[in-house]
Order: sequence, then structure tokens, then C-alpha cells
Amino acid sequence: MKKGIEKELLSLPGTLPLLPVKDFVVFPYMVLPLFVNREKSIKSLEEALSKDRLIFLVAQKKVSEEDPSPKDLYRVGTVAVIMKMLKLPDGKVKILVQGLSKASIKEILQTTPYLLVKVENIKDPFLTEITLETEALMRTVREQLERIVSYGKLLSPDLMFILESVDDPGRLADLVASNLDLTVEKAQEILEILDPIERLKTLNELLGKEVQVLTMQAKIQSQAKEEITKTQREYFLREQMRAIRSELGEVDERTEEIRSLRQKIKKAKMPKEVEKEARRELERLEQMHPDAVEASMVRTYLNWLIDMPWSISTTDSLDLHQAKKVLDEDHYNLEKVKERILEYLSVHKLKEMMKGPILCFIGPPGVGKTSLGKSIARALGRKFVRISLGGIRDEAEIRGHRRTYVGALPGRIIQSIKQAGSNNPVFMMDEVDKIGIDFRGDPASALLEVLDPEQNNAFSDHYLNVPFDLSRVMFITTGNLTDPIPSALKDRMEVINLPGYTDQEKLKIARTFLLPRQIEENGIHPKNLEISDQAILQIISQYTQEAGLRNLERQLASICRKVARRVAEGLSAPSSARTGAVAKGKEEKTKINTKNLHQFLGPPPYLPSEEQKRNEVGVATGLAWTETGGETLQVEASTTPGKGSLILTGHLGEVMKESAQAALTYVRSKGKAYHIHPNALNNKEIHIHVPAGAIPKDGPSAGITMAVALFSALTGIPAKKEVAMTGEITLRGRVLPVGGLKEKALAALRNKIKIVIIPYLNQKDLADLPPYIRKKINFIPVKHMDEVLKIALAKKDRV
Repeated sequence: MKKGIEKELLSLPGTLPLLPVKDFVVFPYMVLPLFVNREKSIKSLEEALSKDRLIFLVAQKKVSEEDPSPKDLYRVGTVAVIMKMLKLPDGKVKILVQGLSKASIKEILQTTPYLLVKVENIKDPFLTEITLETEALMRTVREQLERIVSYGKLLSPDLMFILESVDDPGRLADLVASNLDLTVEKAQEILEILDPIERLKTLNELLGKEVQVLTMQAKIQSQAKEEITKTQREYFLREQMRAIRSELGEVDERTEEIRSLRQKIKKAKMPKEVEKEARRELERLEQMHPDAVEASMVRTYLNWLIDMPWSISTTDSLDLHQAKKVLDEDHYNLEKVKERILEYLSVHKLKEMMKGPILCFIGPPGVGKTSLGKSIARALGRKFVRISLGGIRDEAEIRGHRRTYVGALPGRIIQSIKQAGSNNPVFMMDEVDKIGIDFRGDPASALLEVLDPEQNNAFSDHYLNVPFDLSRVMFITTGNLTDPIPSALKDRMEVINLPGYTDQEKLKIARTFLLPRQIEENGIHPKNLEISDQAILQIISQYTQEAGLRNLERQLASICRKVARRVAEGLSAPSSARTGAVAKGKEEKTKINTKNLHQFLGPPPYLPSEEQKRNEVGVATGLAWTETGGETLQVEASTTPGKGSLILTGHLGEVMKESAQAALTYVRSKGKAYHIHPNALNNKEIHIHVPAGAIPKDGPSAGITMAVALFSALTGIPAKKEVAMTGEITLRGRVLPVGGLKEKALAALRNKIKIVIIPYLNQKDLADLPPYIRKKINFIPVKHMDEVLKIALAKKDRV
């Protein structure tokens, strides 16, 4: 056969019919069968058989191409001889070919009815001798092929014997490559390498990579087999243990677990549809392998259903006098809230089955919103749970995750109900005005179902996927402002405002609650400390600046710690604080008054603002309402030569800027009535400034204050220093109502202001003010700006 091949090689014609090969590359000396069914290919075969039985085999670049053009074929292929041909009944032709030599396409002579090409024979370079490196390379290729066979690769049994007798590097490379499952691209790359040594090196690299892949595959299969063997062994051992226990009359762990869960489901007294779901999941668990991943998920789900307080509730304490006593013990004043709780108890006493109220406490930080919830729970005799909604952005925090997710859990509502252990706790949700929203959903919208009395009797958590009755829960939400709360959510809640405390109220709270608590927490005896009312009032006014009580309690705690240190070290108090008498041992009393307060707390950070000594032109006193309580604002207006423009400074917000524009327009419209020449407005630049420029300010309530300051600056009439005002102004001069009247009144009282101008429609809010504030401040309601100017401006004769 070898001599026949060499004879064929010597007589290769220059023109041959071309047969495209789809999904493999034919190498020289390779014998393989081919199935031909394309019309062009069959005609190429017929042409070859009619002459010298030689045909040019070239691989296609794209397997999917049914009628390849010359550009879809590689340029290098193999000249082969057709050894046998057989026509099949379905029209296909089966041939047996043997590769003879590599060749390349020089020219396409025709494309129809078959491909006819002019070829050039490619011969391997002649090697005069086999070097040691080449011999080593050939041996490495044979060894790597043996390793591939050892890993289970199916190759011809005679191949290894044939390879041992091959001493030509190029032929060895072609023979090995033809027996590997190479891609068309890789096989074509090897076929086109002319240097036999380089061809063998490239093949050696491919064999090395294949050995690594087969080694890793064998390792993975071995590990998987070991794991399966281990699992099977454990399964057989468990079955044997089960059989042994059955023979001994013992109950196995799995049966005991199922029996225990069934009893717990029965004792939980679930609603019918919930119990049906629990029993269905229990039947699924019974059919599962105990070590299955899903089995642990079902167990967790069943435990959640069992632990939920479906029928467990606390009995409300319906003694109204006792409830009022508890509320008064924990909180001073807050009459509106206490009245609302007593109303709820009264109705509950008359009607046993009723829905729980949904309250929303709105007020500045530190006014006692959260502690009030605890007191309500104590007064009602209910469990108390609390969650913070501040910063929540994921809807799943409220509704829970679906059980399809790994590590899924119920939402915080269901978790807290389980933690409470009853289905009617007092449930407090803090920071309802600070809920976020992003791509994970809208938690505020999810709360609509929770806080809607018409819907929450069948609240469905995504994890439990069964309804839970929340209608008996008393929900209390808290926040600092109502504006950030979505209107749909706000509509479902009963909003109760908790304004800040007056100085006198803070004094009483400090005496009754804060100071005794700090004395106890710092381990000192009441006899060790005596602090005067004036000292506490000084702490309130000069060491804190808040509507609530947190900083006040911190300052009192600081004093108690310093007294505790004195007692612990056995040191005597400063000479100004000595009592001159020691009660017993180290129990020396420390007296604190306004004179020695700075020794314990340092210099006061908030000094009272300097009072106006006289009425000034262009300066009016306004009242503002902030998150920390009420404040006074000195609004200043001044005119300079210019073009009639308006300058606003003091870090003012958009609403406040618009109020200034409205005030200026009103002043322009009334200029003639107040003897303001039109040129005075057109030829002057008007500057309005609100001091404390680093602090942002906004809101409409400074409208009438700006108007008074403008009138004063333009007319030269000073504004009264003892008059403060608040109210929104319109272009027609009407005075509209504003909010936060109590906080603003407190600010006026702190600054010793005797007269406060308020909008006429705010008269109703005066009823909410403590009597002593109404006695000390004269509130004058007004409907129009003309009334404000008559009250706020002094007489023309200035000092």
C-alpha cells in the first residue's frame, strides 16, 4: 500500500474536482468513510471516478452552509483517493477515501456543475536526521496519547502499535491529529503548519491541555462518586437503625418529629385555612428525605406557623382610674393623648369586640413619643413591640420574602408579632416619616395594608402566604413631620401632635421624672444632691435648645456623674456648694444654684439673645417653627440707592422668598396711602436679611414680619420691639393662618415678648395653650395687614 501511495504522489494532477467536507479535516494517510448527498458533491465524485479516482477534500469554514462558495472554504486541504463507492437507496453516496498529500488551492477553475480547482502539492521539508530534541518530542507525544487512552478515551487498539513504528515527525503528527476530537479550526491550524517539528510541538501542547482536562474530570467524577457512596452508606445505616428500632418497639427520630409537629399544629389553634396549609406542608415533609434541602425549609416554615400567636391574646385592663394613674405616673401633661387612650378603653369596656386604633404621634425629637407607647401598653396591660422604619427601602422588610428564595424570612411585622407572643400587642413604628423608596419597592405603600382597619384583618405576608388578623393590634406610629408621609398613608392614621414643652413644664418633668431617674442610675442618694429651680431653668434656657427633653436629661446626668465622683472619692464640694454638715461618712450634700452651675457644666453654649433697647427702623420680630421648637427671628430691611431690585439674604428657602416678593408687592400697592413716593421704590435697592445666615429657613409664616420691616424701612417709622408676629401675607394684604402656634408662643415667652400678632383664624389654637402663657402674652388676632401695621409700628416721632 505504501508503494501505491508513493506512486500516486508522484503522479498527482494539477487539476482536481473539489469535495467540501462539513465538520472535520482530512489528514494525509487517513482512511475514513464519507456520506455525500449534495448534488454538486456527487458530480465531483462522478468526475473523479471517471478519471483517476483522485479528489481534493477541503473543510468548510461554516458547518451550516449547505451550498458553500469558494470563500466559505479553507485554502489548504488533502488530496485523497476514492477506494470504494456505494450508492444508497435514498440517493446518498457512501465512499471510502484515503488521504494522500496536502495541497493548496491556486485557482478556482469552475463552480458549476461542480467545483474544479487548480491545486499545488505541499510536501513536508526533508529531515536529514532525527535530533535528540525531536526524538524526545515524538516520545512525549506518544506518552501523552497513552495517558489520554488510560483516562478512558476511545481510540483504535492498533493505533499505539502503528505509532511505535512511525519514525517521521510529520507523519506522526498527522496520524495523531486525525485520531483526536479536535475542532475544525484547531485541526485546520495543524494541517496548515508546513514544518513537521512545529506541527508536532503544536499537537503536543493540545495533548497536554487535553490531559489536564481529563485529569480534572477524573478528579471531579471521583469526588462525586465518593459523595454518592457516602450518602448511600448513611442511607443504608439509617434504614438499618430504623429497622432495629422498629424491632425493639422504639419510635425513630423522623417519626417522632412528624408526630410532634402534628401535635403542635393541633395545639396552635390556627384558623381552618391556615391549619389546612400546615397539614399539607407536613404531609410533604413526611414524603421527603430528612436530609433534603427543601425539608429544612419546610421545617422552618412549619415552626413559624406553629409559633405565631393565632389565638393567644392578653386581656385588656379596663380599669379607667388605674389606666389614668399609670399614664400620669409616666408622663406629665400630654392630656390629648391620655384622653384618647381613656376613650378607647371606655368604648372597649362597653363593646368587647372592636378594632384597634391606629395613632400617629407627630412632634419634635425628645418629647416622649416612644416612651408614651410603652406607657400605653402598661396602662392597657398589653405586650409592647417596637420597630424603626427609618431608612427602610425594601418592601420585603414589611411583607417578607417569598419562600422560593434561599434564606427567606417573614417581614418585620410578622416577626414582631411572634416576638410579642400575642395577637393584640401595642405595636410602635418609629420614624414613619423617614421611609425610603428604591428599585426594591415602596415600603410606605406596603404599610397601607397593615394600617388600614378594613384590610389588616387578613394581612398576607409573602413568607407565610396565609392571612393573619392584625385588626386587634394597636398600631402607633411616630414621626417628626407630617409632610414627608405619603397622603394615602397619612389618611389611614389618626394624627396627634405632641408639641414641645414650656420651660415650666420642663422644670416639673425634670423634678418629677428626669432627676430622680438620673440620681438612681448614677448610684447616688437624693441626699447627696440639691439643685435649685433657678439652676434647672438656667440649664433649660442656656445649656439646651430643644423642644424635647433629651439634652436636658444629658445635662442632669452630667451633674449626677460629677456628684457621684465626689462621693466616691470622698472629696468635699467646692466652697460655694458646701452645706457645712456631713450627714454620714461620705454622704455630703452638694448644692447647685445659678452661681456655681458653670463649675459642673462649663460655660453656657446658648446665651440669651440681646434684647432690643429701643424701637428700630427696618427691624421687626417674627416667630418661626422648627423641628426643635419655636424661635424668634429678627427680620431686617434696609434701602440703598439703586434700580428698585430686591435682595434676599440669610439662607432663605423658596417659600420664604416668595413671601418676601408678596410683601414687597403689597407695600408697592399701599405706598400712596402711607405717603411712600413711587420713586422711593423705583430708585432704591431693597435688602431683606434674616440673621443666622448659616441656618436654612423656610415657610410662609414670616410674610407679615417682612412686610412690617419693609414699611418701617421705607417710611422711617420704627417697629415696636415688644411686638412679635406670625402669619402669611397675600397680595391683597390678607393674613392667612399658620401652624406651630404653641411653639412660637413659647419662643416669645422665652424672649420676654408681651404682644404677639396672630392670624384671626388661629384663635382656635389658643385653647391648646397653657393658661399661664395666655396670661403672660397678649395675643392679638388680625385679618388684614392694615391692622398689623397699626399695632406693630410705633409713632412717627423716633428717638
